[in-house]
Amino acid sequence: MRWALCLVAVCATAGWFVLDRWVATTDLPPLAPATSAEVLAEDGTLLRAYTVADGRWRLALDPARVDATYLAMLLAYEDQRFHSHMGIDPVALLRAAWSAVRTGRMVSGGSTLTMQVARLLEDGPTGTWAGKARQIRLALALERRLEKDAILSLYLHLAPMGGNLEGLRSGARAWFGKDPARLTPAQAALLIALPQSPAARSPDSHAHAARLARDRVLERAVVANVLTRAEADAAKREPVPSARRAFPALAPHLADRLVAAHPGQRLHRTTLDATLQAALEQVAEDTLRDLPPRAGIALVLADAQTGRVRAHIGGAYGDDARGGFNDMTRALRSPGSTLKPLVYGLAFSDGLAHPETLVNDRPASFGGYAPQNFDGRFRGPVSVREALQLSLNLPVVEMTNTLGPARLMAALRRAGVATALDGPPGLAVALGGVGLSLDGLVQLYAGIARGGAAVALQSTPGPVQSGAQVIGAEAAWHLGQILARAPRPAHLPGWPLAFKTGTSYGHRDAWAVGFDGSHVAGVWIGRADGTPLPGTFGLDAAAPVLFEAFARLGPRPEPLPPAPPGTLDVAHSQLPAPLRRFGPQLAMDADAPKLAFPPKGAALRPVGGRVLARVDRGRAPFTWFANGAPVLTRSHEREAHLPLPGPGFVTLSVVDAAGRAARVEVELR
Repeated sequence: MRWALCLVAVCATAGWFVLDRWVATTDLPPLAPATSAEVLAEDGTLLRAYTVADGRWRLALDPARVDATYLAMLLAYEDQRFHSHMGIDPVALLRAAWSAVRTGRMVSGGSTLTMQVARLLEDGPTGTWAGKARQIRLALALERRLEKDAILSLYLHLAPMGGNLEGLRSGARAWFGKDPARLTPAQAALLIALPQSPAARSPDSHAHAARLARDRVLERAVVANVLTRAEADAAKREPVPSARRAFPALAPHLADRLVAAHPGQRLHRTTLDATLQAALEQVAEDTLRDLPPRAGIALVLADAQTGRVRAHIGGAYGDDARGGFNDMTRALRSPGSTLKPLVYGLAFSDGLAHPETLVNDRPASFGGYAPQNFDGRFRGPVSVREALQLSLNLPVVEMTNTLGPARLMAALRRAGVATALDGPPGLAVALGGVGLSLDGLVQLYAGIARGGAAVALQSTPGPVQSGAQVIGAEAAWHLGQILARAPRPAHLPGWPLAFKTGTSYGHRDAWAVGFDGSHVAGVWIGRADGTPLPGTFGLDAAAPVLFEAFARLGPRPEPLPPAPPGTLDVAHSQLPAPLRRFGPQLAMDADAPKLAFPPKGAALRPVGGRVLARVDRGRAPFTWFANGAPVLTRSHEREAHLPLPGPGFVTLSVVDAAGRAARVEVELR
């Protein structure tokens, strides 16, 4: 008897050793299945997801964010002893083996969740003894290597949910349009039943089979005291879904850009507002119906103070006939008249002009360049305010001639705006003779909206990227007031929205860009291949979309900010004499004023809050400006101690009694 017991003990020990070696030497498949790349809105809402390499939807899922009722029902139905067994459930295996002996074939049953994970990891067979043996071996090995939560996580990622859907989150998204953090008992039951036979129980094609399988899960949940009888009966009355839902595909151009830039990254966070993005995509889709063939639309809306993009539409994504594969927010196109505000803002900052300064809208030639107004008419003396609101060409070209086209290009660089230009800049840049993108234009106007200080647009989270002071705060405020009161068609709301439209040469591009007290937006309409859209204008085509975009932000735009201290907001009759009429031809006089101090580019430290300045030549009295705001008027002295704003860059200007001006840019420390 002792020998028999010893023999049994030896055999058991040897068997255990063989089993242990058998499990220990198991080759494990990769335990980190690839998951879909996801692009998220600022609040974590899914904007777009991508299939993994084999074309399957497999969305990443944190088990802690799974509905607790689903987990309880899953274990009650699939593996009641999951947390206590070592990968196999002997009781369930014996039951399955006895059934196989009685029927002569392998039937379902006996598989633990760990064994199902083993099969899913290798996509192994289920109806053979060899396949079952491999699952058992791999399940035992998995239990040695992984915690129970990790095994459960693998199941939640790999469980088939029909078609090319894998994982609980993909199934919940496709069949119910939601993440599995909150599921009804009926939804949870269907998602538990589907993996057992995803093709035969697919709700869209086999609704009856899906309902029967779901109800069996509900009955098991009642037996396991996971659900009450009343809860299960109520869940059975819920309909099964009749169709698969599409995965979100918002902001596709931006999403593609982010994923292409970081191909190994699974999660891409953005600054977008998912609700606003969806609303504006619908606005763009509605607009496209009325546009000519092959025409497209792009739109960018951002927070004017931070530069964070809130909505992004690059074009008619997926519509090749409309060039939808192009991201037209980045395409360099002629901006038409949308740069005119920048020209006047620079003139205001330099003390060359004021909104009420009179300019002469008259035929003129500039070295052979003889621009005309859009309507071919000339209006004679008009205020700068009217010239900008009516988008007259001659006054802005004359102003650009005084400033110098290079100054305009330098301002665009200071604003961080990329440009495309063949050769040296000429006067035509003021009328759109330079390539700009919609992103760049919105960024430029964001700087105007925030008091002339540039800010970079950003579509991913990060600190605000503030830039240089492009124009003075007073000049920026004047521009906002002028543009908010610009005449508009009767069908556009009378909101105080500061906006400017533009139409490029040959009607190739129609633009509208504007801002309120909080946001800035731009709209482009045209053809991606650059062919004309005859009869299409910025005011008629793009401006209504711009106003519709702001309407989605609230009932009315946010008010524009109040005037900065020291702003010269007066009528023409109250202007200093040098500012009453713009006379750039006087600026070249030999006796024109010249700033003797400070020199251009000087870095100065104010003494007692004031900076010494001296003007040579010119005729008194003198008016001194800092960033377009008067700091000393009617001074008969050539030397002055000026209260300049600082620290930072300041454009210092002096205008004499004849309207002749000199200016320098200095830095105050």
